Amino acid sequence: MFVHETQIRVRYSETDRMNYVYYGNYPQYFEVGRVEAMRSIGISYKDLEENHGVMMPVKSMSIKYLRPVFYDELITVKTIVSALPERSINFHVEIFNEKGEITTGGTVSLAFVNIETKESIPCPEILIKQLAKYFDV
Repeated sequence: MFVHETQIRVRYSETDRMNYVYYGNYPQYFEVGRVEAMRSIGISYKDLEENHGVMMPVKSMSIKYLRPVFYDELITVKTIVSALPERSINFHVEIFNEKGEITTGGTVSLAFVNIETKESIPCPEILIKQLAKYFDV
């Protein structure tokens, strides 16, 4: 299982009138977690697109809101890949507040698509190779 954590400071512009993080901003936090998780294993979205001809569009996303996050909190975004990808990759995301309490959870599923043909393709070997280090294969 691959697990990565990154921290984000909640900006004022991300909150609503109650100083809660606006619910529509959580997908952006999920994305930061995914991007930084991939970067931590030596792969960037930019590299996949420019050097491997692969893009990763979101297929589905689910979010469960458990407790609010507030302006200026330092949140931890925990991103988990629990299975090696095949034709898509699933990222489970958990967000924790400064007290270490889970505030939000969700899953984002992304496909692998050839940039030129726009057709679905299997997971690129470079990604499998980098993730395999975290799994018993």
